[in-house]
Amino acid sequence: MTQTNCVLCGVSTNQDFCEPCILDLPQLPINHCPICLWPVPTSEICGACLNKPPAFTRTIAALRYSFPVDALIHALKYRTYLSLASILANLLVKKLKATNTLPDVIIPMPLHPIRLRERGFNQAMEISRYISKSMEIIVLPDSCSRIKHTLPQTGLPWKDRQRNIRSAFNCKIDLSGKHVALVDDVMTTGATLNELAKVLRKHGAIEISNWVIARTLPEKGQTGSHPLWICK
Repeated sequence: MTQTNCVLCGVSTNQDFCEPCILDLPQLPINHCPICLWPVPTSEICGACLNKPPAFTRTIAALRYSFPVDALIHALKYRTYLSLASILANLLVKKLKATNTLPDVIIPMPLHPIRLRERGFNQAMEISRYISKSMEIIVLPDSCSRIKHTLPQTGLPWKDRQRNIRSAFNCKIDLSGKHVALVDDVMTTGATLNELAKVLRKHGAIEISNWVIARTLPEKGQTGSHPLWICK
């Protein structure tokens, strides 16, 4: 095997991460809602998703959004370390290969043209390329567009995120009868993914899976309100 260096600690290894670093990556809670991944006692659908079901069907994430995963995603997005796209994608692919429900197509979360010009690439598209190749599922990079230039969701309170992202997307293709996987780097409140999923539903999609590298969740020992649908 080809020797390389662990992307986190730099030790010589034959994979992206050495074994100690792999074991130390922040995992999702064992018991979580299958739709939004929020921690619940019995792995059943959480109260928020039961009360106001989102437009998407399920969410699969590789890891919890916490150190060092947050640093890796930040380095990809804002420091243009594009080699991290395949490394992060492979973490998710390991989870995806264990699922029995695979989509017909993959759609990466689109960036507004202004944001795309600023960044120079769409991290969701870069991640989607590797997932598409590994899972042998077609990716549709130009099927959806972001038609509203919004404020960054990360700078807004939970209650303002859905208002910020409302009517931000357009879809140009017929998805009748299709199961679609939406790919993004991070799911925080789920407002952005839900808004795009609504558009895909209007264009005929019958099932929508969120595939994300990381899901933002409360740290162990912390409590708080479910953020996903506060703004509805």
